[in-house]
Amino acid sequence: MRSQEREVEKFIGHIAALRFDDVFNPYSDVCVAQDIPDAAGIRRRNLSLVLNAALTHGVESIWIARDLGYLGGRRTGLALTDEAHLGAHADLFGGALPLARATKGPAVAERTATIVWQVLNELQRPIFLWNVFPLHPHQAGNPFSNRCHSRFERQACRPLLIWLLETLRPKSIIAIGRDAERGLAELEVSAEKIRHPSYGGKREFVEGMHSRFGLAQGRRLL
Repeated sequence: MRSQEREVEKFIGHIAALRFDDVFNPYSDVCVAQDIPDAAGIRRRNLSLVLNAALTHGVESIWIARDLGYLGGRRTGLALTDEAHLGAHADLFGGALPLARATKGPAVAERTATIVWQVLNELQRPIFLWNVFPLHPHQAGNPFSNRCHSRFERQACRPLLIWLLETLRPKSIIAIGRDAERGLAELEVSAEKIRHPSYGGKREFVEGMHSRFGLAQGRRLL
């Protein structure tokens, strides 16, 4: 195993070891209702494949949202990526990565991921996707819900975020939404903010990303 691959596996191992109340860790937890038996291992491999590809090919920008959602990253192990867009993520860094589903039943789509991947497919740039808090926080007693992570949870994950940024060395850091921007600021990470696409923010998100990355007017699709 190459040095890079060892470092990636160590990084993912640290994430898999995280434990918090009312938090689903997709890299070590298995959901009886939705997951196949080796779901956690599949999600670890998905993240390993994407992170190794990003390190090998280089990253132009990293887009950081708040935390994983129950319809997206909880199921795939990849930030801002639902099962409907696993194939697109597999091609993001110039090669067809063997990303795999970790769940039972039909593939699930998430609105936020759909909008994010609309823009990524237009840009065709090497963008790495992440979250301030890399796990899925949920309401007590309701694992299929979303909540904002706490300051304690955010601070506990700061060393992982800093390692990721120092290792990937992206040219730009984009905070997707106000919550992500504030969380990054508290962690002393400077980022440009683009509106989150949810709750009526699709147009501002798409236009903001188009403007930031210089997408030609004629290719803009709203």
